[in-house]
Amino acid sequence: MVVEAAKVGENRYRERGGRYFEDFEVGDVYEHRPGRTVTLTDNIWFTTLTMNSHPIHFDAEYAKHSEFGEPLIVSTLTLAIITGMSVSDVSQKAVANLGWTDIQLPHPVHAGDTIYAESEVLSKRLSKSRPGQGIVTVKTIGKNQKGDVICSYERTILVLGRENNFEDEAGY
Repeated sequence: MVVEAAKVGENRYRERGGRYFEDFEVGDVYEHRPGRTVTLTDNIWFTTLTMNSHPIHFDAEYAKHSEFGEPLIVSTLTLAIITGMSVSDVSQKAVANLGWTDIQLPHPVHAGDTIYAESEVLSKRLSKSRPGQGIVTVKTIGKNQKGDVICSYERTILVLGRENNFEDEAGY
């Protein structure tokens, strides 16, 4: 992660995380750390919050009789955690998420699994309609503690350029 510090007073500095458009290079891979161990409580709260009523995610007795033998972590929670893990490296300076494509969930996640993620820069270009900003596409892969790929996707974001940011006015 690129971390800068801005002087905001005498002997006082404020962290500025993330990458500007100019900091992205095609082919670079960012390993997102720390990992995140997912709990059954995380899963139950997330399914309740999002109104996901499938019992495989919160009913242990139901899940015991499934092919998995235990509740599964809801896939949208897995996607949300992996996306969140990538923010400091990929989208801390984003103006907007433009889209997610090719989302794959090839391996189930269970309570107690620890998720790790990494993102590779696939492409970047200056925005045609927003001077001083650029469009970056990354491929993000999430793995569990055993190295099994549990999720992958491509994500495109609009990112601030170094000279066209509002952080000073916003107090960041």
